[in-house]
Amino acid sequence: MRKKLEKPLRMKIRTGDTVMVLSGKDRGKRGRVIRVMPRENRVVVEGINLAWKHQKPRLAGQKGTKIQIPAPLFASKVMLVCPHCDKPTRVARVRGEEGRLFRVCKRCNEMIDATK
Repeated sequence: MRKKLEKPLRMKIRTGDTVMVLSGKDRGKRGRVIRVMPRENRVVVEGINLAWKHQKPRLAGQKGTKIQIPAPLFASKVMLVCPHCDKPTRVARVRGEEGRLFRVCKRCNEMIDATK
């Protein structure tokens, strides 16, 4: 029996945002979001939650190597860093004049999406 696909969650974090890790081995570190996975409610952050990946040799005579790649984190474990006040903040959504939704910093009330 197939599992029914759930509707993706509306995420408050987008690719390219700077986030701060709230818990785990990398708590307190900041990084840029590389990838957002709304169906799994996860994000991949550059330089955070690194995992070892073993690579096979591709050509004859070449050695196998170990590389570190960032593994996904739950979205609830990271918090968006406001580009204006440079502090971790919660995010509100406000409708603009033309009817488009914008993200707003709850600390300084500045629009986050206006800079992009």
